[in-house]
Amino acid sequence: MNASSLVKLCIIAFVTINCAPQGQEVETSTAPLFPTETRTEEVAVLSTSYGDMVIRFYDQTPEHKANFIKLAKEGFYDSTTFHRVIEGFMIQGGDPNSKDDDIRNDGQGGPGYTLPAEIVRGYIHKKGAIAAARMGDNVNPEKRSSGSQFYLVHGRKRTERDVNQLLEQANNNIRQGLITAYVEDPKNADVKARIDEAMTNGNSGIVSDIIREITPLASEGFEPLSYSPKEREIYMNQGGVPFLDGSYTVFGEVIEGLALVDSIAEVRTGFGDRPAEDIPMTVRIQTMTIAPDGTIIERF
Repeated sequence: MNASSLVKLCIIAFVTINCAPQGQEVETSTAPLFPTETRTEEVAVLSTSYGDMVIRFYDQTPEHKANFIKLAKEGFYDSTTFHRVIEGFMIQGGDPNSKDDDIRNDGQGGPGYTLPAEIVRGYIHKKGAIAAARMGDNVNPEKRSSGSQFYLVHGRKRTERDVNQLLEQANNNIRQGLITAYVEDPKNADVKARIDEAMTNGNSGIVSDIIREITPLASEGFEPLSYSPKEREIYMNQGGVPFLDGSYTVFGEVIEGLALVDSIAEVRTGFGDRPAEDIPMTVRIQTMTIAPDGTIIERF
């Protein structure tokens, strides 16, 4: 992905996606998803012609939570569309460019700023999770999120073997991300210069040697991701996209209306995975009282 592909989610199936730049460690303890007591809080109600869904936000991603609520209250998302849909993977929206007639600029818009990554261990890409789109590691080693674009995970149910393989892929992606961040760090300009020179000369062997040399330094302190039995069960019974874990900021999940994700994921698409017919949305912030298990008790 290059700078002209601004903020397009940098995945089309099982490509390499990276995480955790140098100095930004993935947390070693699993964060709780929601409070253990009944609480009244603000949630997002996302509506389309296919139906409505309620999205609840995680507390340990405060900047993404506050930003989404702010934009929704301002009406930023209204009339934007789900401009990229891949069944079995995700549905992406939140780009103001999706309001115009030029489908070529979809995925390149935003509010004019990005957000720092808030990648939290335990916030996984299960079906119905909401996460922030971003530019690729080669131009965004800090994994900063788009200021407005988001995706809702569709995914599919996984076997235990799938979960093991995709977990391994996620950890490999994280390691690659650490290496990318190390090379792009201005403090390591000499390393980057050596790699650039070797690539210019077509000497891939030297590049490989340099990567092997710096890997212990780039990945120092990295603790591989692992799944709890409950998380494994979620991926096998509910579904999701495990290989994205640790790579993007997951900041909430659908607690009502999950069938809407299925409906949108199944629509006919064309160029750039854009739905053949526009799927505009409106997003409203509503206060609700919610039980620890996500059950909505009262709406205000």
